[in-house]
Amino acid sequence: MNKIPQKLNQVFNKFNTGPWLVFLAALLWASDAPFRVGLSAELPTTFIVLGEHLISLLVLAYFIPQTIKKIKALKTFKEWVSLLVIGVGGSAVALLLFTEAFSYMNPSVVILLQKIQPLIAIGLAYIFLKETLSKTAWFWVVVALSAAYLLNFPGFIPQLYIGEEFNPNVIGALLALGAAGLWAAATVAGKSLLKTFDFKTLTTARFLVATVFLLLLNLVNGNYQSVTNLDPTSIFSLIVISITSGAVALFIYYRGLQTTKASVATVAELGFPVAAVFVNYIFLGAVLSPVQVGATALLLLAIYRLSLQKS
Repeated sequence: MNKIPQKLNQVFNKFNTGPWLVFLAALLWASDAPFRVGLSAELPTTFIVLGEHLISLLVLAYFIPQTIKKIKALKTFKEWVSLLVIGVGGSAVALLLFTEAFSYMNPSVVILLQKIQPLIAIGLAYIFLKETLSKTAWFWVVVALSAAYLLNFPGFIPQLYIGEEFNPNVIGALLALGAAGLWAAATVAGKSLLKTFDFKTLTTARFLVATVFLLLLNLVNGNYQSVTNLDPTSIFSLIVISITSGAVALFIYYRGLQTTKASVATVAELGFPVAAVFVNYIFLGAVLSPVQVGATALLLLAIYRLSLQKS
């Protein structure tokens, strides 16, 4: 039985499929918006995210026993806080905010805003890890932030109200930025836990902690009753988003990352927002304005240039 995985590894190593696996994961991430938008119109956000995590945890079932042992072995307060940041913040709450944002604004903008995660991670690393950047890197940080601003407000000046109601695009932007911030914080917190976990058990721990939190949340708010509203279409959509943004996509991504340089991986990951724009245009009719298209190109260029910088 062990010969098959060994032969697959030989194929991966011989042809260096790493960048293509990273690109495949990026395409999977880009394909879930039409399904997520459809689910958001039918089911509560907390129930959608719970279903997504339960399916992902089912995929990771083999690693659960060893993951529980790793969790029980945690000793310091910092390790427990890091695990909660990754599981509750970076997985559960971030995905709740991300999914809810689709109800308020252009789904392509929601996805593109996630590309500012490196900027938030840079800020957190600067504050907590005392990491510094060169003047050139700071220049591209400013460029990226400016591009993100134009992506949100293509009219240059924020319109906070439409008539007497608060602008839903602003709400959507705040939700999307909140998700990006939590994912960036989870990245920083995860560094300290990689001494205790490998990527398989850390991924499992993330989904395990998040699932427990989401089960409690759905019990408190009563959204667990939405299980009676599930039909074959919504079940299929839940399975799809679990594959595209859950455990399967993460495993493909990390497997590719093992044999891919960081700078090459960053380029491959750009397939995520670019493909998402086309997918959302085809299936959801989501169109970006000319200013937003220019801001997207500028944002992706800035993120790419930042990936080439060294601290």
